[in-house]
Amino acid sequence: MRRLVLLIALLLPFAGFAVQPDEVLPDAGQEARARQISQLLRCPVCQGENIDESNAPVSRDLRLYVRERIVAGDSDDQVIDAVVDRFGEFVLFQPRAQGGNLVLWLAGPVMLLLAAVLAWHFLRSRAQARPEEAKALSQAERERLDQIMRD
Repeated sequence: MRRLVLLIALLLPFAGFAVQPDEVLPDAGQEARARQISQLLRCPVCQGENIDESNAPVSRDLRLYVRERIVAGDSDDQVIDAVVDRFGEFVLFQPRAQGGNLVLWLAGPVMLLLAAVLAWHFLRSRAQARPEEAKALSQAERERLDQIMRD
């Protein structure tokens, strides 16, 4: 058991490195840009990992494509646009706030505002209902309560 824990502890730091040595660019600046862009792109297969961490073959293809575009002289935005044109906006971890995605970006704040208005309305209607409930007992009710308390 102790050996298994030691093995897992030793291999855990290497679990996040899916970039193969043959993918690494010779220029350190370009490689840093490629790694930074790869952190922003989702693996189409894994969906929860970026292409920098994924071992899926399509992620390898995407990493190579990103590096190819960087070597060709594209800016970071141009590289991301080229990947989005090829694979769709699904590969972006943060979809752009335009077009159909604008509905998704605005849905959260709109729902929060709607919930706040409904909560305010509910609390206000409860506050108005209380004075009727807190009305004093009639004389007959008070006498009946006194009789119950004596028994």
